[in-house]
Parts: sequence; C-alpha cells; structure tokens
Amino acid sequence: MARKKIALIGGGQIGGNLALLIAQKELGDVVIYDIPQAEGMTKGKALDLMQLRPHDGYDVNLEGASDPASLKDADVVIITAGIPRKPGMSRDDLLEINIKIITDVANNVKKYAPNAFVIVVSNPLDAIVYSFYKVSGFSKNKVVGMAGALDSARFRTFIAMETGFSVQDVSCMVLGGHGDTMVPITRLATVGGVPVTSLISEERIAEIEQRTRVAGGEIVKLFGNGSAYYAPAASAIEMAEAYLRDKKRVIPCASLCEGEFGIDGYFIGVPTVIGAGGVEKILEFDLLDSEKAELTQTMEAVKKTVAETKL
Repeated sequence: MARKKIALIGGGQIGGNLALLIAQKELGDVVIYDIPQAEGMTKGKALDLMQLRPHDGYDVNLEGASDPASLKDADVVIITAGIPRKPGMSRDDLLEINIKIITDVANNVKKYAPNAFVIVVSNPLDAIVYSFYKVSGFSKNKVVGMAGALDSARFRTFIAMETGFSVQDVSCMVLGGHGDTMVPITRLATVGGVPVTSLISEERIAEIEQRTRVAGGEIVKLFGNGSAYYAPAASAIEMAEAYLRDKKRVIPCASLCEGEFGIDGYFIGVPTVIGAGGVEKILEFDLLDSEKAELTQTMEAVKKTVAETKL
C-alpha cells in the first residue's frame, strides 16, 4: 500500500514541528511548501529531518518545495501559512494580508489536491477556515479548523497542573471561536470520571477558565516575538491522524455548523467526529442558559470577523 502524502503549507515553526510529528508517527510522506523566498528554509528543514530518521528508524520521506505542483495528490493538507501579528498591527490588518494568502492557497489546493482533507491552523482561525471553504468550494466534511483541540488541551493542562493528577485522565472541552470569547464547558470537565467541580474551588476554576481563554497571548508575551508552535502542531496532528487512521475521534474543531447549537453557515468550535470521511458528525448536547449566552457572544465575534472577509 502506498504511503499517504501530507502537504504542509507554511514552513515556519508550526510547519517544522508538524513535519517532525508526522515522521515520528509515520503518518505519511511530507512536503513542506512555502513561498519561493523561503525555499531554502523548507529544503533545509526537510533535509535535517531526513537525517533524523535513522535514529529511530522512521520510514517516511520529507521534501521542501516552493512549486504549487508539489502539492499534487496530497491526502491531507495542513495550512499554517500567513503572517503572525506584529506589534502595532490590528487584527483587521492581519486579516487583510492573510485573506490574500489563503485565497492563493485555496486555489492551489483546489487545483492540485482536490480530494485532500484540509486542516486550517492560520489565524484569525474562524475567518481563515471560512475563507478557505468559500474559495475552494470543498465539501464541508473535508475542511476543518484547528482551534478547540488546542484550547481544550490547554484547559486540560491547567486542570492537571492545578490538581497534580495525570493530564491523561483529564477530560474537558472548549467550544466557540478561537479567541478570548471561547467557552470552556467546565461542568462537563472530569478527572478520571470525577467532576472537576468536586476537586477545585469555584473561584480557582474561574481563574483557570480565564487563563485558558488568553493562553495563546500568555505565550506571545513570554516569547516577545512570535506565538506558540509545539502544542498547535500536536493538535493538528491529532486531527490528521484521526482522519488517516479512521479513528472516529471526538475532537472540538472549528467545523461548519448548519443548524447545530443554533448556528448556521459558520465555522465554530464544536465536538466533531473525525474519521475516514473527514468531519463525519457534529455531536450536539443541551447547553445551560449561561453557556448559550456565552456561545452567542463568541458567535457575534466570529460573525464580525467573517463579515470582514467579504466572501
């Protein structure tokens, strides 16, 4: 059986870590694609990773490229392309530049890898995944945004750090837009099946929820320049692996809602079943009035950003 082909669009910090994780999990052969000015960097990263393989015997091939034809017949495409926010730059400035980039990317993917499962990581996430979907014309089960997977991992991390118990046993979920309005569903969070609300004080939980909402910003501040890349890469790989290995994982992802949770026509973080069919199902459940209000608030933020794409 031929190996799967995974195309990484954007060869920066997340792109490099995606390539490493794909090699370690032997998910498939990798193409790291970027603009011609960055071709040396993508080729260098691919060659460095090729030379890492003998240590643990990973049998995958990696290459760097700047020709869109290198995306041909990719099974999975993970998009991290776009510029990060620089000091003094508004979200709107960022959106305008990244919309141009994602439009170009969407046209290339449509041309060379029309059957790919596409995972969008680029920010502002909710608007960029919507833009890719609109420009590419891909079916809704083949396009998904990486947000909730990362937000939920951060929430899990902070609960594990607080309790001192294994992160493996922490289960929780974050819904909504990928930004400061995200909605951690604390009442469903458990550690080994025990409700988190029985283990952590209400006051402390509120602090952990807030830290989760601004977790990306906390890392940006610490770096001073740039944003998180290890955890975002792992989150996207979790989604890619669920698709490639038909795992039917339930992962909070930015999926296109058509009526679920009262949302229609927008990509927003919801519990999503990912298997060989791509986005196979969105799992709905009843929300409390307070959670509904929070979801409405996050939805307004998403609508505003999506309106700015003019797509």
